[in-house]
Amino acid sequence: MTGEKNRRIAWAAMALLTALSAVQASAQGRGEPRAKSGPKAAATKPSFTEARNRMVDEEIVRAGIKNLRVIQAMRDTPRHEFVPRKDLPSAYFDMALPIGDGQTISPPFIVAFMTQSLDPQPEDKVLEIGTGSGYQAAVLSPLVKDVYTIEIVERLGHTAARTLQRLHYRNVHVKVGDGYQGWPEHAPFDKIIVTCSPEEVPPKLVEQLKEGGRMVVPVGQRYQQTLYLLKKTAGKLEKESLLPTLFVPMTGAAEAKRKVQPDPTKPEVENGDFEEVAGDPPQPRAWHYLRQAEMVVDEDAPSGKNYVRFRNTTPGRASQMLQAFAIDGRKVPWLKVSAMVRGKDLRPGQTAHQVPLIGVIFYDDTRAMLGEKTLGSWRDTFAWQSEEKRIEVPARAREAIIRVGLFGATGELCVDYVVVKAARK
Repeated sequence: MTGEKNRRIAWAAMALLTALSAVQASAQGRGEPRAKSGPKAAATKPSFTEARNRMVDEEIVRAGIKNLRVIQAMRDTPRHEFVPRKDLPSAYFDMALPIGDGQTISPPFIVAFMTQSLDPQPEDKVLEIGTGSGYQAAVLSPLVKDVYTIEIVERLGHTAARTLQRLHYRNVHVKVGDGYQGWPEHAPFDKIIVTCSPEEVPPKLVEQLKEGGRMVVPVGQRYQQTLYLLKKTAGKLEKESLLPTLFVPMTGAAEAKRKVQPDPTKPEVENGDFEEVAGDPPQPRAWHYLRQAEMVVDEDAPSGKNYVRFRNTTPGRASQMLQAFAIDGRKVPWLKVSAMVRGKDLRPGQTAHQVPLIGVIFYDDTRAMLGEKTLGSWRDTFAWQSEEKRIEVPARAREAIIRVGLFGATGELCVDYVVVKAARK
């Protein structure tokens, strides 16, 4: 049960985007969905089609995805067919959604980014680890020859197989099993995509990757991961860091081999002064899902040489970054949250709730939200200033998300030296 409980943090991180995404104001298609996915599929209802195209334009193309085949696959894949019925209104938000058993369907941008990084070719044989609801496999289907996908949760694997069959994805082959072992009967693979995070790259996957092949995989600790592109050359892997991210952890054998576990009695923010960077363009390590945020190198930064700047000119458009951490409210009843901030022409967004802030949202062990405590909000223009607040931690809290940014507000917010520490009353 502990593994499942910790896996759910990824849903919490991305669920925040319901209120943050620029798509939220208009991408709420409703009604009975019909698929547009395979050669025999019926037409998708206009409401979903419009929402999906808007999402692709605003949250995928605008965010930097350039591969035309990948963009078209995102336009053609009916994400609403792969989410629970109760979440249909959120199907075309750029956010993760729960699919049961502690698992999630990834945000569309992440799916598009990983697919583009994989560089799918028409004759490729691809292995996917972590089928989930089948959405990533569906996106890959028209881009490659065959997709072999493995899901460790039996119920999810069987459900995904039925959905993919119903939607006529004939080149997608689903297996229930431990993805840590790969799928040796069909190896070697031209490409491998991993949609859950091991602490280290599984050796069997390296063995089953064809010479010259590519693997995209998030690697790291539970709450601090980096998405890597691995290329196999002369039997060895060349590693390229892509961006910080947060995925559900790989379970099964991978979880049993995990060496570093989070300590909920010592909550803290990683890389709060942004001196450690990863990716190209560089992003602050351990912070994920950055939107309209950029690293600034400045000798006069309040701490070190780097800080993060958020800029937005369109009211309601997302501009933020997130980080998750473990916390046990029974042992840590208070937190001290502090940061250095600077503002320029800060104004609320479309509503009074769309304001610049630093917020901490707490969750219990069932993933129920327990509330949020905030530092801010800020308005107008001001020089660097120190902000600090002591906040009470609910006794039932087991995990938390810290979010930093404009959240639909307009103007420019600069942030440095974000610190979270356990505090005494």
